[in-house]
Amino acid sequence: MRNFFLFFVVIIVIFGSVHCFALEEKDDVSKNSLTNSSFKYSLTQVIDMATSNNALIKASIESLKASQEAETSSFTDFLPKFSAEYGYRGLKDAPVIKGFGGPGDEIVADHKELYNWNITVLQPLFTGFALTNKHKKAELDIKLEEIEKEKVIIDIIEEAKIAYFKVLLAQSFMSVANETVKNLTSHKNNAKKFYNQGIMPYNDLLRAEVALANAIQKREKIAASVKIATSALNIVIDKEFDSNTDVYDIDKIPSVSMDFDMLIKQAMTNRPELKEIDVLIKQLGCGIKMAKSQYYPQVGLMLQYREQGDSPTTDNNEHANRFNAILSVNAKWTFFEWGKTKASVSKIKHEKQKIIEQLRDIKNKIKLDTRNAYLNLNVAKKNIKTAKGSLSQAKENWRITNVQYKQQVATSTEVLDARTFLTRAETNYYRALYGYMIFFAKLNNAIGSR
Repeated sequence: MRNFFLFFVVIIVIFGSVHCFALEEKDDVSKNSLTNSSFKYSLTQVIDMATSNNALIKASIESLKASQEAETSSFTDFLPKFSAEYGYRGLKDAPVIKGFGGPGDEIVADHKELYNWNITVLQPLFTGFALTNKHKKAELDIKLEEIEKEKVIIDIIEEAKIAYFKVLLAQSFMSVANETVKNLTSHKNNAKKFYNQGIMPYNDLLRAEVALANAIQKREKIAASVKIATSALNIVIDKEFDSNTDVYDIDKIPSVSMDFDMLIKQAMTNRPELKEIDVLIKQLGCGIKMAKSQYYPQVGLMLQYREQGDSPTTDNNEHANRFNAILSVNAKWTFFEWGKTKASVSKIKHEKQKIIEQLRDIKNKIKLDTRNAYLNLNVAKKNIKTAKGSLSQAKENWRITNVQYKQQVATSTEVLDARTFLTRAETNYYRALYGYMIFFAKLNNAIGSR
């Protein structure tokens, strides 16, 4: 009975160990499959990930929050300020007044030790409109940060779109390269068969082998370009740069619904750079008014309650009022500073004029950006149609030439030329197709659109 029990325990231990090992192995397999799995995204998903995870956008959000806090801080300058103060003064000898009743007479005029405390309220009444314009400038700072955030988002979206279409372009080139290698491999096998049958010279076989070797080399380069394009996309969407990210192809190409004049008008309305210039000009206007505030007197109100006495609790004061309240209105006017205020105002005026002069150049550059993107888009659109027709002809030429070669009507050189024409036609078509999408993204950026 004891031996049976020991045997039963050993069986349980062995089974448990095997089961745990199997679970660990299964878990490792699942982890590896997760690490090596391929993720496939649509353009919308890529844009969402890029705008959600991008560090520059997050930084612009923090700048916006900082400006909002600064605006809150500037508003508090309009409100009264409260302060409290507590002090102690100790003298070696108590202060006296001599000769009060006659020569040699003196009386104690103050405590040797004096404690005092006060509560003060300060309220600005008039600052020459400095506080008002300071607050307006802080509000405009928020507007600037909002515009900067929008500008960053528009740029990131353009970057994400271009990275997306470059991945599709590289993958299309890879598909062409694979098809080319497949076709040339078949051609080399046919050429070798014809050579073995003695109906083809050896140099034709060599041409087929050289063409295949060159195609394989080009395919390796294209494979590297696919990895490079994918890594660039991974960085934009904040993934590990070596992740196996894949994307869906486009269903159809979008079209531009506006003419060039309308695009220019939209660019002049929406471009963040122009909005920034407008806000900067308003800020400098506030700066001019803030500088001019020095021409006016500064008026403030002070309310104070204070107590003083010969003990820490200020309960007793034999020489003065134990407590008192003060109300005062102070006006300060610095009316002559050797032209300092005038120079400060003139400085800001010149800065404002500088921005206004720069505005013309910025508008011209925006118009040029829009025109370039618009023209390149139209060229790419025309190229799609031309390349599509050329691709159809190249495919038919390849089909006919390949059939003729198998019937020994066409030469090996003609087959290689036909495949070269087809490869070039396919490459041109995909370059035009995804080039159009890239220029469409650039046009959206040029007119300040997402």
